[in-house]
Amino acid sequence: MTPPELLAAPPTATSTAVVVPASTPPVQGGFEPPPLAPIPDEAERRRRLASMKARATGLLVAVTALFLVARAYASRWPWLGYVAAFGEAAMVGGIADWFAVTALFRHPLGIPIPHTAIVPSRKERIGNALGNFVQKNFLTRDVVERKLGQMRIGERAARWLADPVNSKRVAQQVAKALAGAAAVLKDEDVQQLVDRGIVSRLRRTQAAPLVAKLLDVITSDGRHHALLDDALRLAARFIAENEETIRERIKAESPWWVPEFAENRLHEKIVAGVERTLAAVAEDPNHPLRGRYDEAVKRFVESLRSSPTTIARAEQLKLDVLDHPRVAEFSAGIWADAKAAIVRYAERAQDAESGEPDAIERWLASAGRAVLADPELTSKVDAWVADAVGYTVESARQEVAALIAQTVAAWDPHATSERIELAIGRDLQFIRINGTIVGGLVGLIIYSVAQLMAAQG
Repeated sequence: MTPPELLAAPPTATSTAVVVPASTPPVQGGFEPPPLAPIPDEAERRRRLASMKARATGLLVAVTALFLVARAYASRWPWLGYVAAFGEAAMVGGIADWFAVTALFRHPLGIPIPHTAIVPSRKERIGNALGNFVQKNFLTRDVVERKLGQMRIGERAARWLADPVNSKRVAQQVAKALAGAAAVLKDEDVQQLVDRGIVSRLRRTQAAPLVAKLLDVITSDGRHHALLDDALRLAARFIAENEETIRERIKAESPWWVPEFAENRLHEKIVAGVERTLAAVAEDPNHPLRGRYDEAVKRFVESLRSSPTTIARAEQLKLDVLDHPRVAEFSAGIWADAKAAIVRYAERAQDAESGEPDAIERWLASAGRAVLADPELTSKVDAWVADAVGYTVESARQEVAALIAQTVAAWDPHATSERIELAIGRDLQFIRINGTIVGGLVGLIIYSVAQLMAAQG
């Protein structure tokens, strides 16, 4: 009988798994191997294994008795020679296969014969071979991606999320996790995090180039003229709403000797002139004032990029704003408002009686429906999942192989041998039965051929 490949094949030189030598302690770097898991229906497995052992042993005893009886009476009845040959060969085959099967798990008859008790004595090699086997045949990117492609993870997940019951369940768990995190985090720690992550980065980032880039975006396609139009409308409304204030200002600035009708006339001229100018600029996209406005904006953008004075002023203005006490209050208020909102959301989400779905539930359900409605998007989700899982497997395959090798090496040798025997020992007993029968038939054939040759000679 040939032992299974995993029990006999040593690791090859091309193996990429981490090999654990027999002389190296299996527990390294704080690794704590899990104990051997209990076998389901262990009592039933033991009973069936014992029954098969009894059958195989009973057959061996039977052919032994057959051989002894046939040999004793072969001189009286020559045809019993064939029976004796069958029984003799069957005994040899049965004993040989008993030895082979027993040698896998223990020393036959307790005698420490070399190359016996293979499982307990070569446990480390078994672990390495098993780790290599799993790594090369299961933990490969192609195998994982092909399997995930067949599972259609994107479609299944989208269909599951589209169900309002499931989206509500996910939203509740998200809300619970957010509320728990908000309760654990200290306000001062979050404040420091905001300061380090936002304010400190703003201090290190030069303001002028960012403003210049923002103005480039605004001025592309003439969108900055919309700001000018808003400013013109605002100016016109300001003049209309403050006409009396302008009149009083003109009266206060005029000499005492200017008559009142002249002041009124001057007021009308100023207001009417400004209004006509504003209306003309607003109605004419090619008005000269708009051209001067474009030139002014371009000069300002260029100065933000190249003028040391403008850049320094922008930086100083930024620092003045960041140093203002209101900025610290604002950053603290951001977390306070966010924390309160998270708590309120969690309380609403955990209310099983609430009929209306919240924002997260609606978003999850709509995302699921969107994926289901778009086959191309479903394929993309499947590809993203397969790529992410494949990358993870590819990165961790050697560690998994090493974990298998270390775990098997750390098991108790006798317990390991017993567990493996309970798993496959019943089938191995058929080898003993088959070896007994096949050995007897071969012996019978050999004896028959010998008798035929003797008769012809």
